[in-house]
Amino acid sequence: MAVPKKKTSKSKRNMRRSHHALDSVNWVEDATSGEPVRRHHVDLKSGMYRGRQVVEARD
Repeated sequence: MAVPKKKTSKSKRNMRRSHHALDSVNWVEDATSGEPVRRHHVDLKSGMYRGRQVVEARD
């Protein structure tokens, strides 16, 4: 079994874990409805994406 030869410093350990943080979701206000929507995603309520109808709207 492999055993570390030296103790990993707090700095080295934290640098390794720097990529473990959760990314925040990018929400913007929709220009037509004013509701918060995710960027680069189709609004399933209205079926709009970037100002044009791409899917049928849900009732």
